[in-house]
Amino acid sequence: MVYKYLFKHIDNSGLIVFRIIFGLLCFLESVGAIFTGWLRRTLIDPNFTFTFIGFEWLQPLPGNDMYYYYIIMSVFALFVMVGFKYRLSIISFTLMWTATYLMQKSSYNNHYYLLMLISSFMVFLPAHKFASIDVKINPKLKSISMPQWCSWVVILQLFIVYTYASLAKFYPDWLDTTFIELLMKSKKDYFVVGNLLQQKWMHYILAYGGILFDGLIVPLLLYKPTRKYAFMVSIVFHLFNSFVLQIGIFPYLSLAFALFFFEPKTIQKIFLKKKPLYNSEEVIIPNFKTPLIALFSVYFLIQIGLPLRHYFFKDDVLWTEEGHRLSWRMMLRAKSSQTTYRVENKETGKIIHINLKDYLTPKQIRSASAKPDVIWQFSQRLKKQFKANGQDVAVYVNCKVSINGMPFKTFINPETDMANVEWNAFKHSNWILPSK
Repeated sequence: MVYKYLFKHIDNSGLIVFRIIFGLLCFLESVGAIFTGWLRRTLIDPNFTFTFIGFEWLQPLPGNDMYYYYIIMSVFALFVMVGFKYRLSIISFTLMWTATYLMQKSSYNNHYYLLMLISSFMVFLPAHKFASIDVKINPKLKSISMPQWCSWVVILQLFIVYTYASLAKFYPDWLDTTFIELLMKSKKDYFVVGNLLQQKWMHYILAYGGILFDGLIVPLLLYKPTRKYAFMVSIVFHLFNSFVLQIGIFPYLSLAFALFFFEPKTIQKIFLKKKPLYNSEEVIIPNFKTPLIALFSVYFLIQIGLPLRHYFFKDDVLWTEEGHRLSWRMMLRAKSSQTTYRVENKETGKIIHINLKDYLTPKQIRSASAKPDVIWQFSQRLKKQFKANGQDVAVYVNCKVSINGMPFKTFINPETDMANVEWNAFKHSNWILPSK
């Protein structure tokens, strides 16, 4: 019964149009990183990058080679859009995007993570079977249908993303709009809407509207009587995010996901008028059905489990950040810090106060001043550098942090030698002091 449902064929208009939009947005994201200066600030100017722990070997290419890297990646995105050598192109883009995601954390963003996941999905989806160069070259590839699971993997991923994003907002500083007020203060000079964004009633609309939107948008899009209205609200929501929060392509990618909710007939009439509409309900069960279902079952169990892991650590994730990444905890708090590093020679007792500007870019300094894993990584790097000069050193960090404008509190135990503690991704780090 499950096989018949998952492998029943449906019209593929939504997937075909999504491939075109997805490829275009990936192209714009890649070239945008070059022209906005993001690439230079994040991957070229730094002497090194703070990678995801375990991927220290994954560093940017030397000199200006990362420009060529991003140009090549943008070409693969264009190939995805037009459906040229689709499978090779989407695999190449996915690998290159994943590498840039893992090689730096200074610009960590849940949206970058989502793009990595969706591009990984696209490797398995038959998104090149219509309106593609591949079909023009090889007409035997042409198809106007796809298995039903192709839509559901995307819908289920979105449901996980939005549900966890909604649940994460149920904490005091969001509910009383403390964080929203702090966030909107930085937007007060915006043309026309700047003053409006400072109003308390607007903060409550944004706070509770965010909870409701994230929690309800997928069910409302799935339910046909509310689908049109939910999409209209989605347009307003994502355009607001695009204008006010300035988060690149992702509001538009989020709108493109609606293609998987609307009736194929509607999509075909608007975007693919020359495409025949698939009307059959044929079930084609492939030989690889079991490993495919097993693969996605394991994947979604991991996706459901990762955002829950912070419950197994001590203290509040908003403070410790243990279990924060890969958990759809998006724009939930403002964090300020006052941090200094000192290196002590174990043999001579000589103390050296580290000037972070000598080692790090401004963006890296912000991370190395407030994020515990980055603080640990920078301490390890200092130890390694001094050891190369024949010195056995200890590294001590005096770090005070303020969450959402609250008074500063000591974050890292100043008596802990950060150069000589082990990192454990599955265990609370006792050198992170309690929030209360």
